[in-house]
Amino acid sequence: MNRWLLSLLIFSASVVGLSMGSTLPLVSLRLHEAGASTLLIGLISAIPAAGMILAALLTKPLTQRFSGRHLYIACFAVCAVSVAALELFHESLVWLAVSRLLLGVAMGIAVILGESWVNELCEENRRGQIVALYAASFTGFQLAGPALISLFGAQSPLLVTLVTLANLIALILIARYLPAQSGAENESEQRSFSLIGFIKIAPALCIGVLFFAFFDAVVLSLFPVYASSHGYALGVAALMASIILAGDMVFQVPLGWLSDRLDRRSLHLLCGVVTLSIGAALPWLIGQSHLLWPALVLIGAAAGGIYTLALVLIGQDFRGSDLVTANACVGMLWGIGSLSGPLLSGVLMNSGSHGLPLALSLAASVFVVAAILSLGGARRIRASAQ
Repeated sequence: MNRWLLSLLIFSASVVGLSMGSTLPLVSLRLHEAGASTLLIGLISAIPAAGMILAALLTKPLTQRFSGRHLYIACFAVCAVSVAALELFHESLVWLAVSRLLLGVAMGIAVILGESWVNELCEENRRGQIVALYAASFTGFQLAGPALISLFGAQSPLLVTLVTLANLIALILIARYLPAQSGAENESEQRSFSLIGFIKIAPALCIGVLFFAFFDAVVLSLFPVYASSHGYALGVAALMASIILAGDMVFQVPLGWLSDRLDRRSLHLLCGVVTLSIGAALPWLIGQSHLLWPALVLIGAAAGGIYTLALVLIGQDFRGSDLVTANACVGMLWGIGSLSGPLLSGVLMNSGSHGLPLALSLAASVFVVAAILSLGGARRIRASAQ
């Protein structure tokens, strides 16, 4: 296992997380302060997710024409320019939209390639821990974005400068140390399935990724609104969203460690059951502040585990070109979940005071059913092999 290369890939993923976690709220806040409508803010906020869906469609043809190293260099160059554009073209909505789309595409391709390479480099007996560390690093730097906005302010150029420099540092390190070829790319290798084909092959893994993207977007955008509507101060409600994501970040490596010692599909299902149980209990928990805070940490850990274990199982079951295709599907599903989460939850919240827990519970129940079917199928395959 090449520890230096793994460290470089984890650092690069952290920079992507910082770019996403800082620029998403920064752009929304700047538009809000400029008097933009909520519709316009919503449309601009959705553009990076649309870019990530586009990245899923572009990754495979691009890896057939260019080396992974060259693509990674191009991704971080585009990220640096797109982030810097927030200061250079802040008065033009057209250039803002273009820069957000390019950032989404570049981040999407970088995440797809990074997840594939990390899984290829992992030893099987440590796959859970390494992939969990990768996911936790991404989440931790994503969380740092809002904290830096509160430190510097939305209008200060310091945050944009810091994130641009982080992308440039990643670009220099990648250009200097990333090998010309990676284990995840093979131009002569034919993939066994398409993006849609992967959904048919591994529905539980796909639904798990889709659920977590849904969950992540809902927590960031609507959980503070839900908590404040039930009597919590706005600052406390915003802190609750951070606590949920902190639970996700802190507990991923322990969950990864467990996944290297227990049956991974059973643990995947357990994470779904815990998420569903807490989501369904939120209408009661929201009025029990002494129980609510630990429950928020736990639901963040369990929901994050659904995503991390999906990545671990993908790396366990697929290799080479198929692994790249699987991770491209992950990127596409992430974009779809990020777009659909706030939309569905917003509709349900308009229809009742507990619409958000209802949306989370419905989404989690779909994953739990798929995970039960997947676990049963895996056990039948093992029994027939014996």
